[in-house]
Amino acid sequence: MEEHKLWVIVPAAGVGSRMGGERPKQYLKLIDRSVLEHTLDRLLSAPGISQIYLPLHPQDKWWPEIADKYIGKAIPVAGGTERSSSVLNALEKIEPHATIEDWVLVHDVARPCFRINDISNLMQSLWNTQPGGLLGVPVADTVKRTSEAGEVLDTVPRTNLWRAYTPQMFRFGALLAALRQGIEKGVNITDEASAIEAQGLRPLMVEGHSDNIKITHPQDLLLAEIFLRRIMQEEE
Repeated sequence: MEEHKLWVIVPAAGVGSRMGGERPKQYLKLIDRSVLEHTLDRLLSAPGISQIYLPLHPQDKWWPEIADKYIGKAIPVAGGTERSSSVLNALEKIEPHATIEDWVLVHDVARPCFRINDISNLMQSLWNTQPGGLLGVPVADTVKRTSEAGEVLDTVPRTNLWRAYTPQMFRFGALLAALRQGIEKGVNITDEASAIEAQGLRPLMVEGHSDNIKITHPQDLLLAEIFLRRIMQEEE
C-alpha cells in the first residue's frame, strides 16, 4: 500500500441538535473520554493512519480542551454548514500536497464503534480499484414503502439493499471533483458515495459489522458503550 498516500478526514462540525444536550454529540462522554477522542484514537491506531484532518464548527469551544493531545495528529480545518462542504474544505487544504490517485478515507465522528480489521479490509479491498467504495451491511429487516400519511404502499425486496456506513474511501481526484460539481449543481449529497454516484461512477460496497452505529439520539450512547466495550475487548 505504498504507491499512493492515504489522507483521512473526520468531519466534526455538526452541532448534534437531535441529542438535545449542551455539548455537540462528539464531545459527550463515552466510557472514559469523549466520542470524538474515541473516534480519533481508534483511527490513529489503524495501520497506515498517522494524521487526520478535522473540520470543526467556527464556534467550537470544546476542541481546545483536548487539542494538546492531538498536536501533529489531528489538523483542525474550517467546517462548513453541511457535511459535504466540510469534507470539501479539508480536501482543498490537502490538495496542494496530494495527487489525484491518492486515497481519501472519510469517517463519521459519531461512529466510534468500528473495528480496526474492517478498516484494514476496506483498504485492501479497494486499493487497486477505481473510484473506491465504502463499508456497509446488507439490509436484514423487511422494508416498507409508505405514503406521506404513513400508509404502507408495498414491501420493498431487500435483495442487494445495503445500509451505508463509514469509513468511505475514494480516490482524491474523483472525490474532489464529485463534491465540487455536486455542490455547484445542488445535488443531494448525503455521503461521499452519493457524490461519486452522481458522477456516474459505481463505488464498491465492502461488508462490515452492524454494530458500527452512528450516535444520533441520547439512547445511542448507552448502546455505543456496550458495543465499544465488547469491540475493544475483542481487539486486546
